[in-house]
Amino acid sequence: MAKQTSAAADLLGEADALNLRAIDLYQRGDFAEAERLIRLSLDIREEALGPDHPEVATSLNNLAELQASLARFLEAETLCKRALSIRERVLGPAHPDVAASINNLGGLYFRQSRYEEAEPFFQRSLTLREALLGADHPAS
Repeated sequence: MAKQTSAAADLLGEADALNLRAIDLYQRGDFAEAERLIRLSLDIREEALGPDHPEVATSLNNLAELQASLARFLEAETLCKRALSIRERVLGPAHPDVAASINNLGGLYFRQSRYEEAEPFFQRSLTLREALLGADHPAS
């Protein structure tokens, strides 16, 4: 049993490393390779942790950001919604990561000049962050 746990930990370590490398490539403008690595990291996390794990949601958010940068807004929206759904189900509706996913979805709509759709998400995220962290917290 310890061997399986060690193998899973190794896989998750690889997924983390791929994700960090993908972020670096994204920042350097190598979107194609960044996308490949994010998708690989996502696949590893889904296989090792299951499709409804918060780390899977993190990978989904990263992939959504990349897709939005490439103006692939429909795919980005689908990814953001899936990440939000996972986080709400697994972490509960009152969690800082849920607030981040809500904000990400609002940001995606804002990026597309869909301001009336974005505003309720930004307001919901702010309200949740203030309730969880306090109005004076830097993340609020």
